[in-house]
Amino acid sequence: MHIAYWIVAGLLALFYFYAGTLKVIRSRDQLRPMMAWVDRLPLPALRALGTVEILGAAGLVLPPLTHIAPSLAPAAAIGFVLLQTAAIAVHLTGGDRRITLNIGLAAAAAAIIWPATTL
Repeated sequence: MHIAYWIVAGLLALFYFYAGTLKVIRSRDQLRPMMAWVDRLPLPALRALGTVEILGAAGLVLPPLTHIAPSLAPAAAIGFVLLQTAAIAVHLTGGDRRITLNIGLAAAAAAIIWPATTL
């Protein structure tokens, strides 16, 4: 079970660290081709979202590795499920039906909530 957690959590952490970093450092024009919804959020909210993704990625990996505050790992996984639920709502209200990635990310985060409690 621990190996499965580390594989899924590692992949999620890499994805969210990358996506969060893009949201923090790139301009709205640079993000628009890959994230059509960026015009619907104020720039400070977009930067805050990127920061939350980076911190969540760290929360999936660092607490189990260091054994400091291990309850942060399941909290980060729950946070990503909630984040993707909100992302699906943003996509659907904007008329964008491409939510397959969001569903997959939510499912992956949901799958590691329980294993994260056993680390």
